[in-house]
Amino acid sequence: MNDAHLHLVFNHFPIIIPIIGLLVMVTGFVFKSEVIKKTALGLFILGALFTLPGFGTGEDAEEVIENLPGIEEKYIEAHEEAGETFAYLSYGLGFLSLLGFGANWKGKSYSNMSSF
Repeated sequence: MNDAHLHLVFNHFPIIIPIIGLLVMVTGFVFKSEVIKKTALGLFILGALFTLPGFGTGEDAEEVIENLPGIEEKYIEAHEEAGETFAYLSYGLGFLSLLGFGANWKGKSYSNMSSF
């Protein structure tokens, strides 16, 4: 398994986990369950954590494929920029989820997600 394979393996988790987290969050709002909503926050954090190896293996994967026939630099650069944007959004979602956990743990009034 080379670096490009590792990149492909790690890249899917940060995309799939937040989608599942969103579905879990919607379910938590439908059933008005704080436990389900906290589970969704945990999934968002997990997605952000999986972004680290996904983003970190990108440069090594680029080294593997940049000299293959049919691979153009402009597509690699577009992919890299999209990955950076996604990584920052994923880290932001994970950070906001951590803040949500902290507010809920400290019993802050604005942490009551059932008011939405």
